[in-house]
Amino acid sequence: MGAIFRREIGAFFTSSIAYIFLAVFWIFTGYFFYAGCLMSATTDMSVMFQSLFLICIFLIPILTMRLFSEEKKQKTEQGLLTAPVSLGEIVFGKYFAALTLYTIALAMPFLYALILSSFGNVEWGMLFANFLALFLLGAAFIAIGLLVSALTENQIAAAVVSFVVLMVFYMIDVINSYISNEIVTKVLDVLSFYRKYFAITCGLFNISTVVFYLSVAVVFNYFTIRVFERRRWS
Repeated sequence: MGAIFRREIGAFFTSSIAYIFLAVFWIFTGYFFYAGCLMSATTDMSVMFQSLFLICIFLIPILTMRLFSEEKKQKTEQGLLTAPVSLGEIVFGKYFAALTLYTIALAMPFLYALILSSFGNVEWGMLFANFLALFLLGAAFIAIGLLVSALTENQIAAAVVSFVVLMVFYMIDVINSYISNEIVTKVLDVLSFYRKYFAITCGLFNISTVVFYLSVAVVFNYFTIRVFERRRWS
C-alpha cells in the first residue's frame, strides 16, 4: 500500500490537481473566514465550517476524478490489477493519498483559528469538533468519489457523476420534506449528511455522527474493492 500511496501523492503534485484543489479550497476558506469572522468581529468559526460543506461537494470530485479513471483510460489498469499487491492495498493506497491531500487543505482553517486566538477567546473544544466533522465529511465524500472513478473511464465524467451523487446526498433533507411515508422519512433521516454535519457546527457533537461518516467511508471503499475483484476475474 505504501508504494501506491507514494505514487498517487507524487501524481497529485506533478499534475495540477493538487495545486488547483489547495488554491481553490484556501481561497474559499479565506473568504468565509473574512465574511463570517473578521467582518462580524467574532471568534466563532461555525459559519465558515457550515459554508465549507458545499465547497467540499464541488472540490472533492476534482480530487478523486483521476484516481482510477485515468488508469483505465491509459490502459494501465490491467498492470495494476496483476501487480503483487492486494486489491485492498490498491484501493486504500489511492484513498489515503487523496485523504492526505484533503487533510493538508484543512491546515489553513486551523491557521485562521490560531490567528483568532490572539484577538480573543476561542472555544477550542467546539473548534476541534468542527475540524473532526469536516475531516470525516471529506473521508466519506472521497470514498464515494473513489467508487465513481472506478466505474468510469473519463475523468470529466467521473467528476460530474461524483458531484451529482454528492449533491443528491446534500439534498436529502429537501427531498425528505416532500415525502409523507414515515418509513422512507426515517431512512432518509438516517442518511442525511448535512443535518449531522450542521449539528456538530452548532455544538451538538454526537458519536453516532462519527460512526455514520466512518461507516460510509468503509462501505464505499468496500464497494470499490468488489468492483475490482469482479473486474480482475473477468
